[in-house]
Amino acid sequence: METQDILSLSLFAFMAGFIDSVVGGGGLIQLPALLVFLPGVPLPAIFGTGKFAGIAGTTAAMVRYVRTVQINYLAILPAAAAAFVCSFLGARALSHLDASLLKPLILVLLILVAVYTFIRKDFGALHAPRLTEQKERLYGLLIGAAIGFYDGFFGPGTGSFLIFIFIGIFGFNFLAASAAAKVVNVATNLSALLYFGYKGFIMYEVAVPMAICSILGSQLGTRTALKRGVGFVRVLFLVVVSGIIIKFAYDTYGTGGSDFVRLASSVQHWFGRKG
Repeated sequence: METQDILSLSLFAFMAGFIDSVVGGGGLIQLPALLVFLPGVPLPAIFGTGKFAGIAGTTAAMVRYVRTVQINYLAILPAAAAAFVCSFLGARALSHLDASLLKPLILVLLILVAVYTFIRKDFGALHAPRLTEQKERLYGLLIGAAIGFYDGFFGPGTGSFLIFIFIGIFGFNFLAASAAAKVVNVATNLSALLYFGYKGFIMYEVAVPMAICSILGSQLGTRTALKRGVGFVRVLFLVVVSGIIIKFAYDTYGTGGSDFVRLASSVQHWFGRKG
C-alpha cells in the first residue's frame, strides 16, 4: 500500500478521533475513508482495521475524561458489560436480519434527538442525576444491552444516542454524558475488535498509524471539550447529529444509493457464508 494513502487515512483518523471524543460520530468520517482508500479489500478487514484505530482513540478519550470528569460507575459499568455481550450478538444477528430496515427508524429518532436538544436550551447544561441507585443499575443494563446490540448490528450514531440517553434519562450534563458514552463505546468496540483480531481481519500496517493519529485527535478533542465546557459540546453535538441526519436521509431516499445499505448487504452475505 502506498505511503500517501496511509497518510491520508491517518488524517481522517485524526479528524474522526477529535469528533468522536467529544460527541461521537467519528465512524461516519473514518469508515467512508477506509472504503475509498482501500478498494478491493474485504469488508471484514475494513471493519477490523477501523475498529483497531477507533478503539485506540475512544480509549484515550475515556482515560482523559475519567481523570477529569466524575463518572457514575454504578450505572456505567453494568451498561458497559451488557453492551460488550450484546454487541457481539448484534454482529451475529446481521446474518439473519436486514439492517437496511432500520434506516428510516434511525433517521426519525435522530431528527427527534436534534429537535429536542435544539428546543431545550438547558438540555445537558446541569449535572443533576435523577435516578435511584437501583434504577441506575437496571437502566444501565437495559440501555447497554440495547445500544450494544445496535452498535454490533448497525452502528452509525451510537455515540450520539448514548450521550442523549445519559442526559435525558440519567440527568447527566453533556461532559459527564460524553465521558459515560466513551466507557460504553470502548466495551462495544472491544467486543467487535476481539472477533476481528481473532479472525486475522486487521491490516496492522494501516491500523497502527491510524490508531496513533486517532489518539492524537481524541486528546485534542477531549482537551478542547473540557476547556470550552458544556456549551461547546452541546453545539458540536447538534452539528454532528445534523450531519448524520443528512447522511442518513441521502442514503435512504437520495438517488445516489445507500452506502450503509450496501455495506450491510455485503457484511450480511459474508456472515451468512461464514456462519
